[in-house]
Amino acid sequence: MLILSRKLNESIVIDGRIVVRIMRVDGDIVKVGIEAPKDVPVHRQEVYDEIQRSNQEAMNSSPEAL
Repeated sequence: MLILSRKLNESIVIDGRIVVRIMRVDGDIVKVGIEAPKDVPVHRQEVYDEIQRSNQEAMNSSPEAL
């Protein structure tokens, strides 16, 4: 894992296509903005985990359940 320090309004560029910018810092809450191409899905970790779990359940379910 790469760990970087950024200040307010500073950015990180990923693969030349994705920009992660620090938008606001309120105490221990950091607001980030993400600019990414429309074909790149961007999710919060808990949403991504739920999507993966749902996909796994769908793959493991019997055809009768559908």
